[in-house]
Amino acid sequence: MAMAPVPAPQDVTRVTLSILTIVGLLAATLLIVMPFVPALVWGTTIVISTWPVMQRLQSWLGGRRGAAVAVMTILLLVIIVIPLYAAIDAVVERTEKLPDFLRSLGENGLPPPPDWLGAIPLVGPRLTAAWQQLATGGLAGRGADLGPWVARAVRFVAAQARGLGTTILQFLVTVVVAAVLYATGERAGLAVRRFFRRLAGQRGDGAVVLAGKAIRAVALGVMVTALTQTVLSGIGLLIAGVPHAGVLTAVVLLLCVAQVGPALVLIPAIIWLYASGHPGTGTFLLIWSVAPLTVDNFMRPLLIKRGADLPLWLIFIGVVGGLLAFGIIGLFIGPVFLAVTYTLVSDWVGDLGPEAQSAAPADGGRVTGLGGAP
Repeated sequence: MAMAPVPAPQDVTRVTLSILTIVGLLAATLLIVMPFVPALVWGTTIVISTWPVMQRLQSWLGGRRGAAVAVMTILLLVIIVIPLYAAIDAVVERTEKLPDFLRSLGENGLPPPPDWLGAIPLVGPRLTAAWQQLATGGLAGRGADLGPWVARAVRFVAAQARGLGTTILQFLVTVVVAAVLYATGERAGLAVRRFFRRLAGQRGDGAVVLAGKAIRAVALGVMVTALTQTVLSGIGLLIAGVPHAGVLTAVVLLLCVAQVGPALVLIPAIIWLYASGHPGTGTFLLIWSVAPLTVDNFMRPLLIKRGADLPLWLIFIGVVGGLLAFGIIGLFIGPVFLAVTYTLVSDWVGDLGPEAQSAAPADGGRVTGLGGAP
């Protein structure tokens, strides 16, 4: 009788060193690419969201991928980088002029308070009194007290300007990443799908496809709805003659992207119009605000359903939770994580088969006791 072969003993040292080497390589790779991770995530998100636009543009240009990539890259630069550069330049310019402006206020005092300041509900009279006190020379008398605060404000603004400079650099890298992905999108997508197929089989491949659909759904549902609300709000503020309508419109865009809505800007604007003696324009803005305040109730679900067949509550929780956890980029990666997890768990539970079949008694339905007797 032949004896079974004795399995060779495992080399524990070799296995341990192999694992440590792999972990070390992964950790070193992560440290190297960490500065580029935000740009890579943003670039991938932008490309996935706008890929149909790039394909349509390529067909309009006679199938020339290079020309389509160049046009999309220029559009990204115009939409993202140039406005940010203008904002940073304005912040730096104002920061350089801030000490001279404060010095002139200390010497000459403030001008008289504007009429609209006193019309602000609740706090208007107090703001007017404080303004008048400073306008009569109080600012010069408090120069010693205000000096440290002014210096701190200047340092804060300068720090923010430097932070915006870093943001500009990140967005430039994002545009470069997006351009590369536009040019090699099919190969990159196939490589990602093959990796996850190797990792988790057919479910991994389906998870990648679902992630792309979730990103596109959020881009359609959240961003397009936010832009629509912003445009409607900006038109209303401009027609009503609300001061600084452009700045308020930018605030509306941030609020709509953050899923707060335009009410925090439109309602105070309506109150200010009535309080300042403009009931006609106040009534107009009140009626006009119905559209931007309610359009998201039907526009967002419709666009999200067109992008991905996922539960609306799942997308909404992913958008809000991702925003709170990861910032603006969380608008996209939050729904992706939830959608992929939801689908994988659903498929895993679904492998049990129909519930009625698994719960059917083996003896035809007779109820038996613990011992097997009826």
